[in-house]
Amino acid sequence: MNLELRQLRHFVTVAEELHFGRAAERLHMTQPPLSQSIAGLEELLGAPLFLRNRRQVALTAAGSALLPEARRILEDAGALPALVRRVAAGEAGRLTLAFVSTADYSVLPAILQRYRAAFPDVGLVLREATSDVQAEELLSGRIDAGFVIPPLPSHTDAALAYMKVLEEPLILCAPAGLDVLRGGGPVRLRDLPPLPLVIFPRTAAPALHDAILSCFRAAGITPVIGQEALQMQTIVSLVSGGMGLALVPQSVSNLMRAGVEYRALLDPTPLAETGLAWRRDHDSPVLRGFLELLEKD
Repeated sequence: MNLELRQLRHFVTVAEELHFGRAAERLHMTQPPLSQSIAGLEELLGAPLFLRNRRQVALTAAGSALLPEARRILEDAGALPALVRRVAAGEAGRLTLAFVSTADYSVLPAILQRYRAAFPDVGLVLREATSDVQAEELLSGRIDAGFVIPPLPSHTDAALAYMKVLEEPLILCAPAGLDVLRGGGPVRLRDLPPLPLVIFPRTAAPALHDAILSCFRAAGITPVIGQEALQMQTIVSLVSGGMGLALVPQSVSNLMRAGVEYRALLDPTPLAETGLAWRRDHDSPVLRGFLELLEKD
């Protein structure tokens, strides 16, 4: 079937006028080509669309059924140029983002709010994943970009680009009620009781994992790892349950949990970094708009 929008437009105009002469005037054409167009449409569809006599033109049952569908098709077709222009400008489409759990308590909410305000017609798909998982998802094209904790695996260097988004200090996350926490001020690691360390596996973010252990070593402490967990909310829950203490990025203190207290550290600590990674060859207008929004900060 080689149905043309032109034929549907002719049909709708005749159906609205119920007069071939007036319809031809509206379409800025003569009546014979209009009649030929309608006859060709009827032949194509295999049914008469109009009842014609010398006095009047009326829709058949088939014509009445076709009319709303023809209008819908013409309306959808008319919207296509604007849609294509908006997609090309990054104003419509879909953006798939992954994020580490720390980003959920720091940069992610504000960035998503700004992006939704700037690009309300872009559909956002969000996935929580560790940095190592995100690296493979980016390489395979299953996500457009991801908030990660650097560095990413070395085999991704050539394929993935990276932008730093946030640096923040590490702080103490400890069970509430410890004597060292009285007074509410900063604490030293050497003043903490010998509780097990709750930390995420090294495979998830080796640089941050090593940085946390280096803080204890610099304080002359060899921590005993009691529990490992992938998600920050799980780590905080384990601390709340008395399973040990943890060092977490400062923004995790936004996660309020009964039985947990957060304290700044007097010890020197490295900064925990969060950034955005994406595939260098991923030429997506939607992704480009997201990157430009981040670069404005």
